[in-house]
Amino acid sequence: MFVASWLLCGTIVAQQVERQTPEKMVEAAQAEYNAGRPAEAIRLLSSYLEEGSAAGNAESDVGRGILTFQIDELLGLSYAALHQDAQALRYLESAVRVNPKSEEAHTNLAASLLRIGRGEQALEEFQRAQALAPRSYKANHNLGEALLQANRLSEGIPYLEAAQGIQPSAYDNGYDLAMAELLTKQYGKARMVAESLTKVKDTGELHNLRGQIEEADGKYVAAANEFERAAHMDPSEENLFSWGSELMLHRTYEPAIEIFHVAVQKYLTSARAWIGLGISLYARGLYEDAVKALLTASDLSPADARVYYFLSKASNSSPTQMDEVIKRFERYAEAQPKDALAQYYYAMSLWKGRPAEAGASDWKQVEVLLQRAIALDDKMVDAHFQLGNLYADQHQYERSIPEYARAVELSPKLADAHYRLGTDYMRMGQKDKAQAEFAVYQKLRSEHMAESDKEGLAVQQFVYSSQAPGETKP
Repeated sequence: MFVASWLLCGTIVAQQVERQTPEKMVEAAQAEYNAGRPAEAIRLLSSYLEEGSAAGNAESDVGRGILTFQIDELLGLSYAALHQDAQALRYLESAVRVNPKSEEAHTNLAASLLRIGRGEQALEEFQRAQALAPRSYKANHNLGEALLQANRLSEGIPYLEAAQGIQPSAYDNGYDLAMAELLTKQYGKARMVAESLTKVKDTGELHNLRGQIEEADGKYVAAANEFERAAHMDPSEENLFSWGSELMLHRTYEPAIEIFHVAVQKYLTSARAWIGLGISLYARGLYEDAVKALLTASDLSPADARVYYFLSKASNSSPTQMDEVIKRFERYAEAQPKDALAQYYYAMSLWKGRPAEAGASDWKQVEVLLQRAIALDDKMVDAHFQLGNLYADQHQYERSIPEYARAVELSPKLADAHYRLGTDYMRMGQKDKAQAEFAVYQKLRSEHMAESDKEGLAVQQFVYSSQAPGETKP
């Protein structure tokens, strides 16, 4: 009785195995993959391949002959879903070899290559996919995106345009096309794409992009209006920052301060929002509050070089917080020992921060830091100039003169350096050289670029570097 039951069970199992055709096995594995169980899909397919190889029967030949492409493709996608990229690549490459005319196979292989950092090979696969399906939205969009990521914007735009023509309602493609046209200074085209896209999906980020387009095209009122609308629709950190920055760039400081106050209250850990607030307060002449904001920014992002430029400016007009300022510059200099500016800022904070208390050791430390900055970057004009000032204050004119001379060599239009150099020549009894430097000083005095212009450029650099407009949407 036991033997008969066992034989019956064996017969049923054999029949079930016999009925499990290659097609059904692939369908079962596909269902597991679609359900988010790639490991189970791999188990089913691997088990089937092992059994088929061991049996060597007609069914396994059919399974490997007819369905090889589907099996390899599904195995590749399943391994990719598990982040097992080496295994994924093996099967996806096999799928392309089996069916080189499959757009999908080339696309999947390209995506896998991108994940492991082989961008050039991925781009080649996207190009093959697009060549196989020139009227495919997906193929054109993917190739355009890949070219954008490779910083080949002009080459990528035609494919994004083709994708947009095939599927005008595709928001992500339209956004990236408008961004690429902005970055290549095709402002009219960028504006048209962004405006048409608003009818598809009216979003805060899209109005932010429209603001960037208007700003780049010199239409500042329109830009401010777009940034304002973006912030009202979506008060994200990005949108609030963009709105506040636009106001700040065009010297509308009080409204900018209000926007940045909202930003830092809503996003307490946003270093760039605190920097924006600090710059706006400084520009408005509210130095104490500016320093507080910039100190907060430096604590949130200690390695952000941009904050220290503005902190050095604001702290010059707010001596009451110099102890805290010096601590931040000391921390920055210690963390960035090979950064000339870091050493320079620390030197100047020590020198200007406690001049009444400075002793021989303090002067020596300032000297060492300035010398270190020059050793790291001999073309740092300010370091040479300030080191010359340090020596001149100690009546070491034989040491100050070479520093001033190097400063004017590097920056011939630095009027103050010519004046100081002339003064020290006079003290050394070199009247002819002194008169020559004073003459240059008088000529440059009226031509000298205002410090506010230099600061304005620094503000622009901060704003534009913080916006990072080159980033594309995932």
